[in-house]
Amino acid sequence: MDRMDRNGRNGQNGDSGPDAGRTGWRAERGEGGVMDRMDRNGQDKQNGRGKLDGREPLIPKHGGYRNLKSFQLAQLVYDVTVRFCDRFVDKRSRTHDQMVQAARSGVQNIAEGSQASGTSKKMELKLTNVARASLEELRLDYEDFLRQGGLALWEPADPRRKALVARRCATADEVAASVKQIHERGNGQDGQDGLDGQDGLDGQEGQKGQSMKSISSMKSIQSNYAELSANAALVLIGVAGSMLDRQIAAQAKAFENEGGFTERLYRTRQSRRKGQP
Repeated sequence: MDRMDRNGRNGQNGDSGPDAGRTGWRAERGEGGVMDRMDRNGQDKQNGRGKLDGREPLIPKHGGYRNLKSFQLAQLVYDVTVRFCDRFVDKRSRTHDQMVQAARSGVQNIAEGSQASGTSKKMELKLTNVARASLEELRLDYEDFLRQGGLALWEPADPRRKALVARRCATADEVAASVKQIHERGNGQDGQDGLDGQDGLDGQEGQKGQSMKSISSMKSIQSNYAELSANAALVLIGVAGSMLDRQIAAQAKAFENEGGFTERLYRTRQSRRKGQP
């Protein structure tokens, strides 16, 4: 960001509302429907387990987190945060490490919960909630960055928020391009903003005769990119948080209705006994 020069809703800010529903980013119920299809022998291609004689398998399909939209968006938040911190936060500060680790935790706990769901729905629910809490921590860090720097936090109805959501960015580069576009439009520029990804400068700042006015202008651009980048990250975090909220609710309902591994084990054993001569 600041062109995110290396690879870069929130219920409180309005992102868990209608915008999130229009993005095409949908929250998943859990692991069902996201795994590779069974082969002809009924074997789960990833885990090597299948239904026996058409009965309920002891260990259900699990570990399909890479297909979860919540995982994909949390991973994007992580990529964006790494760039943001490297560009705008002192690498020697605790804040830098804490923000990166909070973003990483959001990704890793979704994956771990998905993988653990085969034998523990309770653990899946717990870890998915940890992922949600990590993103909430990260959201507060971005808001602190804006407040302490005297930078503006986008209002829920800000058109820039809606424009970013509508773009459905899938990579950090796409988010960076969106931030650059918002910056240029806000300054009435046609794309020739003097930036080429080299720390927000055009590589000519060392030339003799550069005026103090020009230096001040570059600092203003830097500050503007920091503000836009932080707000863009908050939009992504909000959408990811909204997805995880729905995912957690669905997991809790499924656990209540179907039980966990212990109940599945009991049903499987009972089914086997009834099938014995």
